[in-house]
Amino acid sequence: MKQLTPAELRAWLADDGKAKPVLLDVREPWEFQTCRLEESLLIPMREIPARIGELDLDADTVVICHHGMRSMQVAYFLHRQGFARVHNLAGGLDAWARTVDSGMRVY
Repeated sequence: MKQLTPAELRAWLADDGKAKPVLLDVREPWEFQTCRLEESLLIPMREIPARIGELDLDADTVVICHHGMRSMQVAYFLHRQGFARVHNLAGGLDAWARTVDSGMRVY
């Protein structure tokens, strides 16, 4: 599992020559409605074990939460399940909003 900074994720998403990762948001639905990255897939943390079959084992997957702690736990879980290309958004959406997208709502 790799830690990915908001700036690194921004550069990755902006690179048209690179395949886009799956953006896996593991927050609660109310958090997702408050703010999110476009094209994120919402699967709350507690639902990951039951819904793991919805994820592509071979895809680059960036796990996202509010501050990066829940997403780190999910990323470790996915890694242990055989997901070799899993990344954690360090600092979560809070860090994204503070360093990349000042227009994003902070909560």
